[in-house]
Amino acid sequence: MRTMRTILWNYEKNEVEMIDQRLLPETFLVVSYHTHQDVARAITDMVIRGAPAIGAAAAFGLALAARESRAASTRELLSDLQAAGLTLKAARPTAVNLAWAVDRLLSSTSSAESTSADELRQFLLTEAQRLADEDVEINKCMAAHGAELIADGDTIVHHCNTGALATVDWGTALGVIRTAWEQGKKIHVLVDETRPRLQGARLTAWELEQYGIPYEIISDNMSGYFMRAGKVQKVFFGADRVTANGDVANKIGTYMLALAAKDNGIPAYSVVPTSTVDLSLAHGGLIPIEERTQDEVLNIQLAGERVTPKNAKARNPAFDVTPNRLISGIVTENGVVYPPFDVNLPKFVKP
Repeated sequence: MRTMRTILWNYEKNEVEMIDQRLLPETFLVVSYHTHQDVARAITDMVIRGAPAIGAAAAFGLALAARESRAASTRELLSDLQAAGLTLKAARPTAVNLAWAVDRLLSSTSSAESTSADELRQFLLTEAQRLADEDVEINKCMAAHGAELIADGDTIVHHCNTGALATVDWGTALGVIRTAWEQGKKIHVLVDETRPRLQGARLTAWELEQYGIPYEIISDNMSGYFMRAGKVQKVFFGADRVTANGDVANKIGTYMLALAAKDNGIPAYSVVPTSTVDLSLAHGGLIPIEERTQDEVLNIQLAGERVTPKNAKARNPAFDVTPNRLISGIVTENGVVYPPFDVNLPKFVKP
């Protein structure tokens, strides 16, 4: 069973180490990065993915940027850090945790302006490590709240990957499922493949095997069939951003999954740390949606052969927005938020 965190700081080598999620489930490889530019590329290329995980990556990326900078004064170092922060924020625009982590660390430096540049470098590493450690504890709090929503014998549809790999450790929606299993509940998971990058089939299935939780992989368009057949009791997924009214931006395909759940009277829950809640946006229509390269769609193969015509073109939005009317509840580290979300969400998000 995997024992290391998805991302961590190597204190002996002063570098960031990550599990390369592009290679799973066939190969478990830990890669190292020495510059904030490399961390930004790792986020863009999805070496590391999942909103909480890339937030931690950005924090450690800033710590690297501080060590890269040759600034002798605190003022010069802070200027270099602002530039590095912009590079990291641009790596993936939809997940709010990325910008949140950068802004949190840069804001924390305001209390350290009287220190030396070297002291500020150490301070940033300490703050990045604090953010990463907090993520694990937050996940476990969410898992405890969310596990109460799962009954013994439930079959659960899960979309994308929201486990330890999507966070520093433990997970959001999959962390809830893992906790319910460890409580002794006999559950079964139907794992959406999550096309086109197949995070469900590659990553979630791999994690469930590590935990010994029974699962079956289904293609994304099978979920409605199993719901209508009465074979599903709950739907769980994460989120990359939640707006003030409770609209949820998550991996593409979540909207259709939530629609099917609503039509069949099945509760659908989003599991997120409050750092993923963006109260500055009134509704999901304001969320920037990342569109990735068409190659992710066109390069899919079947039996070793490309499945699309040579001259085909494709669209590839990485996320969609699920309206709040389709969400039964939002599980946070502070408890489960129920509708009306525009009234209740602010009560769970600390300023």
